[in-house]
Amino acid sequence: MGNYDLIVIGGGPAGYLGAIRAAQAGKKVALFEERALGGVCLNEGCIPSKALLNSSKMLDHAKNGKRYGVLATDVRIDQGAVIARKNKVVKQLTAGIGMSMKALKVEVIEGSAKISPKDENLFVVSANSKEYKAVNLLIATGSKPILPPIQGLKEALDSGFALTNREILDLEEIPENLAVIGGGIIGLEMASYYNSVGSNVTVIEMLDKIAGPTEEEVSDILFKNLKRQRISFEMSSKVTAIGEKSVSFEKDGHEKEIICDKVLLSVGRSPNIDNLGLENIAVHTEKGAIITDEKMQTNIPGVYAAGDVNGKSMLAHTAYRESEVAINNICKKADTMDYSAVSSVIYTNPEVAGVGETLKSALEKGYEAKSFSVSMRMSGRYMAETDGGNGIAKLIVDMKTNRLLGVHLIGTYTSEIIYGAALMLETKISIENIKKLIFPHPTVGEAIREALFEIN
Repeated sequence: MGNYDLIVIGGGPAGYLGAIRAAQAGKKVALFEERALGGVCLNEGCIPSKALLNSSKMLDHAKNGKRYGVLATDVRIDQGAVIARKNKVVKQLTAGIGMSMKALKVEVIEGSAKISPKDENLFVVSANSKEYKAVNLLIATGSKPILPPIQGLKEALDSGFALTNREILDLEEIPENLAVIGGGIIGLEMASYYNSVGSNVTVIEMLDKIAGPTEEEVSDILFKNLKRQRISFEMSSKVTAIGEKSVSFEKDGHEKEIICDKVLLSVGRSPNIDNLGLENIAVHTEKGAIITDEKMQTNIPGVYAAGDVNGKSMLAHTAYRESEVAINNICKKADTMDYSAVSSVIYTNPEVAGVGETLKSALEKGYEAKSFSVSMRMSGRYMAETDGGNGIAKLIVDMKTNRLLGVHLIGTYTSEIIYGAALMLETKISIENIKKLIFPHPTVGEAIREALFEIN
């Protein structure tokens, strides 16, 4: 086995990319993963859900083709074929990660890893009754679904009536009635998919708005679109119990119940640090997350944590960047993490994307902020391709410095547009200089440019 420059615990986005970057820098690396390379994102989250959503969007296009002069009959979903294609995509991507590990000579150890007390100056990780030693550790064990104390939840999960994000992606049969507990990103995306393919979907959300921290006007537009697509919502509602074929919840002081065939539990995720052995090297945690500094280092020199496990920004693309920051510092290349321009996307139909401050958060932080919005109908391409769409592009501007603080979009292709807005925020380019940028025409992204010229 020998000793390593770096041991990575966890093979998700933060873990596998960290192993790749370290190996590319000439480090001897071992990576531990107890399930499958790619982690939750590739196997049970980001990628498989997008495969399903792509199928549902194709179905929606076919069903509504008459609006665009395209006629189709007997349009229906083949759920088995959708799941088979999803599995094929996941298999191809996980195989690609495995090939990269092999090519870079990263040793991949299958099994549950636990940190043991240090051996002089080396960190020790044990797995499969063997010990491995390294100069540095990168902890990237990701997150797990939050299981709230709901009466009957454990029994419902055990019976298969209640599902997490893992099981919902493998349903071979479409439930006639689906209840979704939680109106965040995962809940909304799965509600969107199963609504499109034929389920009667009800989303039960504790807050008075959907999509968590999404900008309020954008959240409201998404809410209206999803309701128009016949997704039902029970807002400001607290789930109290799950029965054999029902979900009970409290709303406005009254108990209500809905009958359903399946329940998706989607109330958030928490860092996965159980049985990791952090106490053996005295790594500090807070509220169940590993504490890291701007270099992604813990309180223990040489020990880093990236991805969901530090609880800072539970998004795969954040995990990638955090991992690179950690590896750069391990390789003595100064680098720090900046969370001010981390974009977020909801892959419903329409898509939602946002980056930076909302007007509310900007004002709370003391900025001299104003918002400027235009309809996506200002874009010729949006009008040509979207019949009756009501998307917007909304900019949050610091009037004192004449710079963007946030960009929030709802409409087609927004997931592919938002990185440009993130770059504008990251580089702190002035509004006047952004106005000089020549946007390609016709594109939906031109709506951002139109919004810029609303600023006065």
